[in-house]
Amino acid sequence: MLRRPFTEEPVSRLAAWSARFGWFALAVAALSVIVVRSGFLEIIPSLATFGAALALAVLAILCACGAAVTIWRQGLSGIGRAAFGFFVGWALLAYPMYLGYRATQLPAIADVTTSPDNPPRFDVLARLRPRDAVNYPTRNAALQRKAYPSLTPLQVLSPPKTAYDAAVSIVTKRRWVIVDARPPAPPARREGTIEAVARSPIMGFRDDIAIRVNPIGNGSQIDVRSASRFGYHDFGANASRIVALLDDIDEAASAAKPEKSEEPEKPKRPGKPQTSNR
Repeated sequence: MLRRPFTEEPVSRLAAWSARFGWFALAVAALSVIVVRSGFLEIIPSLATFGAALALAVLAILCACGAAVTIWRQGLSGIGRAAFGFFVGWALLAYPMYLGYRATQLPAIADVTTSPDNPPRFDVLARLRPRDAVNYPTRNAALQRKAYPSLTPLQVLSPPKTAYDAAVSIVTKRRWVIVDARPPAPPARREGTIEAVARSPIMGFRDDIAIRVNPIGNGSQIDVRSASRFGYHDFGANASRIVALLDDIDEAASAAKPEKSEEPEKPKRPGKPQTSNR
């Protein structure tokens, strides 16, 4: 029996390079996340590494498109490699493109608070932040009021100590790093303060949070400030964090407060802004 010689179909070079660029883009993107989370390099070199991953993703897509044309015309193999590079490239580019769209819809600010006229201060965290990013920028007040009307102080019918304990429990549940916590201790100290550090889900960027609990009438008022440690645009992440935090504190403080037969109805808080994971 005669055996026909087996000849492998030639593979499109563009398809092969599309797959290679896709693998390189994945590796560089993973490396950038590790570098940012570990703090091994400064933030600018870390972001430059992620930018390189996006550039490789673009090359993977371009090579995949070119490979599709050559495979169609010349009957070459390699469609699977081209498809891999194409989908990996778009997977890496999709979220940055979404953030780019968000940047056009939201103001370029990265420091927001429920009380622009008297924002909670960073005391301990001031040592960790850049010198020009310690005080709340006054120019942010009008911008955030227009973009985030839901950023208002939270008033609860609980004593300051109860509200403070609820805030601490929520911060701990979210696994933020508490760097300073001072409970209210009247009459010497009527307000309670919490300073904590949160990290964004994907890249692990550090954001600083200050919480202030003040007595007001028969209850308490909670103000929050959330600021990105680096960058000038947070894509709405800090505003979303504050609204979600206050909603959880409100629920926790209400659950901890003893029930009363007659209790005035509290005004409903405005709806949540759109979320964003950097």
